[in-house]
Amino acid sequence: MWPYFSSKALLIVVVALNPVAATARSDTDVNEGDVYPPLWDFAPENLQDFPVKDNKIVINPWNYRERLGVYKSLLKASAKYFTAFGSQNSGNILWGLPLQHGWQFHTAMNYYLSIIPFLGAVEAGLFGEVQYEVEMLPPEEQKDDFCYSVADCRSHIPNLMDEWKAYFEYLLTAEQSDINLSKSSFMLDDALHYMWKAHVASIACALPKFQDSLKYLSDPEANFGEDWANAVDFIAATHFSTVLQNTNKFQTFLPQRMLVEGDVLPSISGFSPQQNRVLLSLRALNKANQLTGGLILKLWRKAMSTEEARKIGRKIIEDLPYSLSFDPLGIYSDLKELISRHSLS
Repeated sequence: MWPYFSSKALLIVVVALNPVAATARSDTDVNEGDVYPPLWDFAPENLQDFPVKDNKIVINPWNYRERLGVYKSLLKASAKYFTAFGSQNSGNILWGLPLQHGWQFHTAMNYYLSIIPFLGAVEAGLFGEVQYEVEMLPPEEQKDDFCYSVADCRSHIPNLMDEWKAYFEYLLTAEQSDINLSKSSFMLDDALHYMWKAHVASIACALPKFQDSLKYLSDPEANFGEDWANAVDFIAATHFSTVLQNTNKFQTFLPQRMLVEGDVLPSISGFSPQQNRVLLSLRALNKANQLTGGLILKLWRKAMSTEEARKIGRKIIEDLPYSLSFDPLGIYSDLKELISRHSLS
């Protein structure tokens, strides 16, 4: 187990920045060979499964099983919208969230990518009429960095609540418009647009709150955290599908432990060639984006405004583990060509 300070103070933070949460991993591979997060079968799956106290549904988000239950209830409540995209709810694009939490398992506290989406869903009406108000228990430390109910979060972070509410309202609107979800009339690309928009907003909201804590990580781990936070913006623009199979496959190419002093790219001991390549590519992408003052990301987002272009963008991301050379600055001309092709300039 990691030191108390690392698991309690540091990892509250970096996970808030990382959608696949590679910076908050256990040094024990608790999820090997399993497509679901650890203890998935033992987590609550309905709001009614959580305790009620003083006419409130009380959830302890600092308990792994209960936070996993928040994810499980979200997946169950939204399952009917994704029946056309995979059996046993495997095509639900919310799988990326609990799978990252399963990776964290012992120590992670990715509040802004778990509890805020959940409360946004409650506010949007995904769970229907909820008999009791839902309230989260606060942590022992840094209580002011979080909010604990729909009303509390609406008061403190209204814009972020709006983003997650918009995603779940899109699902509800599809149902209310009599769209035949079982025949794929439901627009998965639109759902991914809303989900990723909210996802990126969560990171943007959490980043300034916890930036100072990065200094307590090793330099390689802190660099990776920043590289990954930058990469998420690029991934989000492609509407990368965070269904069960895609997310599990993608996570295998990211570090399975925290980086330490002495880990030097592209030859980190114990990492596969693909993992080393991905980390090196993410480092190069972040540096190039900084060097251009964010121009590469701006062009990337502009280029990704059509589904044809997004398919190309997703292919670039999927090929990263196998690419022997990656030149982020070289992407510049390719992006301009894409923009020109689709008359976006």
